[in-house]
Amino acid sequence: MTYRISLQPGGQAFEAEAEQSVLDAALAAGFILPYSCRDGACGACKGKVLSGDITYLRPPGSSLSESDRAEGLALFCCASARSDLTLEARSVSRVGDIPIRKLPTRVNRLQRLAEDVMLLELKLPASERFNFRPGQFIDILLADGSRRSFSIANTPGHSTIELHIRRIDGGRFTNQVFSSMKLKDILRIEGPLGSFFLREDANAPLILLAGGTGFAPLKSIIEHAIEQGVRRPIQLYWGARERAGLYHDEMARAWQDQLPGLRYIPVLSEAHSSDAWTGREGLVHAAVIEDFASLADHQVYACGSPAMIDAARAAFCGERSLPEEAFFADAFTFAAPTA
Repeated sequence: MTYRISLQPGGQAFEAEAEQSVLDAALAAGFILPYSCRDGACGACKGKVLSGDITYLRPPGSSLSESDRAEGLALFCCASARSDLTLEARSVSRVGDIPIRKLPTRVNRLQRLAEDVMLLELKLPASERFNFRPGQFIDILLADGSRRSFSIANTPGHSTIELHIRRIDGGRFTNQVFSSMKLKDILRIEGPLGSFFLREDANAPLILLAGGTGFAPLKSIIEHAIEQGVRRPIQLYWGARERAGLYHDEMARAWQDQLPGLRYIPVLSEAHSSDAWTGREGLVHAAVIEDFASLADHQVYACGSPAMIDAARAAFCGERSLPEEAFFADAFTFAAPTA
């Protein structure tokens, strides 16, 4: 059974099969709705059902509350149509000239950035040009058909893709990265993916908020801003438990000399006495709240755990008056550990 889905306020329309998520149908039709994790955890794809009936292909995560449901909100990565639909979706864009592709890559570099963080650099085929928007991610395609998603940490236009991989206890792919992966190993990827990318047509001051390896896509955004000579004021807040978690601290500090208007604020939540830490402490999103009485004229790009994203969205769009459409998020979720 096929249903017609219309989007407001933009007026876009596309067809969806009954067993196809709204998000997948939109992407297949060439429309990019806001999305990140694609498994109901991050809430980036949340929108309103104005008319029609939906069902869920899988249970939505905690990012869809009971009050959200009462207001007619749905997660488009999990929801499928049961009738023709009219949906309210913000920030819809066209796929444009950056196609989503599957490519073989070769492991080009493995560098330990911290005890539990590895830089994995993938070499692209010499005959292929892989383009993306700063902030987007790729999927690593495993032999059993499962996927692992990682943000791209470098800027477009290179022959390699840089990823920052955090080791997860029992994680099938991350254990491979840290124990058995070798140079020249072949990995298949798909991308670019995600709607978390820098909106370059705006001039609003930027708040970039990272937790742990959520630093990776923000590194891509900042290095792109340096390359393009962006003059928008940028505040980079990077949170970690302890000092070792700020694995590119020196690099981030150096950016302040390369990009006028950039301010870097590292924040530790569980600093050890051995860290000799004299900087900001606490939760990273709370540091933003302390520094800004209002975010009404800003854009925020936040990347980290679902808990961090939820807390930041609630505080920024609530008490700090950030418009909902100015909050862009990429929540890191993890596949279930292997037995």
